[in-house]
Amino acid sequence: MTASLRRIAAMCLRYWYLLRSSWPRLLDMMYWPTVQMCTWGLLQIYVGQNSGFFARAAGTFIAAVILWDILFRGQLGFSLSFLEEMWSRNMGNLLISPLRPMEFVAALVVMSVVRLAIGMVPVTLLAIAFFDFNLYSLGFALAAFFLNLLLTSWTVGIVVSGLILRNGMGAENLAWGIMFMILPLSAVYYPVTILPEYLQWFSWALPPTYVFEGARALLIDHVFRADLMIQAFAINAVYFTAGVLVFLALLNSARKQGSLMQGGE
Repeated sequence: MTASLRRIAAMCLRYWYLLRSSWPRLLDMMYWPTVQMCTWGLLQIYVGQNSGFFARAAGTFIAAVILWDILFRGQLGFSLSFLEEMWSRNMGNLLISPLRPMEFVAALVVMSVVRLAIGMVPVTLLAIAFFDFNLYSLGFALAAFFLNLLLTSWTVGIVVSGLILRNGMGAENLAWGIMFMILPLSAVYYPVTILPEYLQWFSWALPPTYVFEGARALLIDHVFRADLMIQAFAINAVYFTAGVLVFLALLNSARKQGSLMQGGE
């Protein structure tokens, strides 16, 4: 049975109406990425004025912050659209409708990109205006970074959604904090070699590590590491497939346990 683009579009339209009806939500999407970009951008200016290395590696902090926010906001955008259904106690209604689970996931993926664009496009433009850093000048490399980070964010979002379905709103905090669990190991602001050797194995098992190492190679050495991007994509493909299977298994378990109608505030 093929997926219905009409049902996916209907779900996206529902989330879009929810999103545009609340200006605080729109403001919040832009506020925190902007604060982070300004904070780290000013720090980079200071370090760049006092260190030959960082003067040569101009843009590394700002790029790391923006790329990290793509990863974090991509997952949060996915999870928030899902949580809208849990807060409104609408999940049971959706799952007895003709909407299929993978169509629901597809709609959440689309809304993740929409929310991410609302939050991050203004930030990238402010980075150009305030710090003369143009993320879009990375060209094809940016597309590779973006795709791999989004795949990771969707994988985490899918698993978190499944856990909330199965365990109820007691697992809601995972949606807000799970990404920060992998932050120290993802080599966002420093190379993998800084980590203890036994932790480097865990770091290289995370797709974002390849993205941030690739970004540093591009900004510092002006070399695009296609090998890192291919490895990240391969790991992401495995994790994403596993994430979908975990979500479907948790959904089936939630149905059997009767927990779908017990969510909400």
